[in-house]
Amino acid sequence: MVTVMDPFDDLLRGVRADGAVFGRSVLSPPWALRFTDGASMTLCVPLRGEGWIIPPGDGGDGGRPHAVRLGEVAIVRGPEPFVFADDPGAAARPHPPLDVRCGREQGGRGGSGGRGELDGRTVLMAGAYHVRGEVPRRLLRVLPPVVVVADHHDCGPLRDYFETQLAAERPGRQIVLDRLLDWLLVCTLREWFDRPESVPPAWYRALGDDVAGPALRAMHEAPDRPWTLTSLAAEARVSRTTLAKRFTELVGEPPLAYLTEWRMALAADLLTEPATTVDSVARRVGYADAFGFSTAFKRVRGMSPTAYRKEVTAVGA
Repeated sequence: MVTVMDPFDDLLRGVRADGAVFGRSVLSPPWALRFTDGASMTLCVPLRGEGWIIPPGDGGDGGRPHAVRLGEVAIVRGPEPFVFADDPGAAARPHPPLDVRCGREQGGRGGSGGRGELDGRTVLMAGAYHVRGEVPRRLLRVLPPVVVVADHHDCGPLRDYFETQLAAERPGRQIVLDRLLDWLLVCTLREWFDRPESVPPAWYRALGDDVAGPALRAMHEAPDRPWTLTSLAAEARVSRTTLAKRFTELVGEPPLAYLTEWRMALAADLLTEPATTVDSVARRVGYADAFGFSTAFKRVRGMSPTAYRKEVTAVGA
C-alpha cells in the first residue's frame, strides 16, 4: 500500500506528547493551575467538569478567558505560562495558582482523588508539546493563542478509558496516554482548520482542490524529485497554465516558489542532524549539487547552510 503524504501530515510529523498525566484531587473548587512547562502547545481535555483557560495578557487576545466544557478540547499556544481555573476571575484571587508541569500527577486540595471521590470535581488531562524544528513550527505560526473545539467523536467511552489509564499502574501507561493525546491533537486541529471562522494556511483549503491538491501532495510526498511545472501539471492532469493559475490563486504563490520554500524548511531541519552534510541535504531536498542548494537556501533563509547550522548549534548548546 502506498502512503501519500500531504502538508498536514508533514506539519505534525515528529510532534509528540511529552507527559500526559495530571492528578485528580487537586481540582476541587476553588482551584487554579498555572502551566509552566514552557511548551510550544498544551492540549487540555476535561474528563469531568469544566474550567476556564486564562492566557497571558500579551498572548495575542488580551488574556481573554476561554471556557472549556466537558466534551471540548483546547489547545493553548506557548511558550508563555497560562492558567486553567474553575472561574474566569481566578487571576484576581488573593491566593496564586498552583504551578504545575505536564507529566506530574498533582495531589493536594480535597483528598486522595479516588474514583469514588470525583463527584463535583474537575478531572483534567493535559499533554505538553515541545515543538522543535522548522517544519512543525510552521504549524504554530497559524494557530491562535487558544483553540477550543467540540469533540464530535463518541468521547464518553474515551474519557472513561483515559481515567482508567490514569488510575492504572500498568507498564507503558505513559506511552498509551501520550499516543491517545497525539490522536486527539490531530483530530482537534483538523476540526479547527475545517471551521468557517478559522484562518488555516492557504494550502490547507487548497488540498481539497482537484488541481492544486494533487500538486501539493506530490511535492510533499517526494520533495527530492526534479519537479518542473510540466511534471506537476501532469500529476494534476491539467495544463501548465491551468495549474499555475489555480495554484497561485489558492495558495498565494506559484507552485515552484512553494516547492522551494518547502524544500528549504525541510533542509533547515536536516541541517540540525549531526551526521548530515550540506551535500547530502542538497540531494534529499531535490538539488543535484551543494552549490545550487546553498544559493537557494541563502536566498530564502538569509544565510548559507553552514552559517545556519552553526547558529542553530550555538543556540542549542
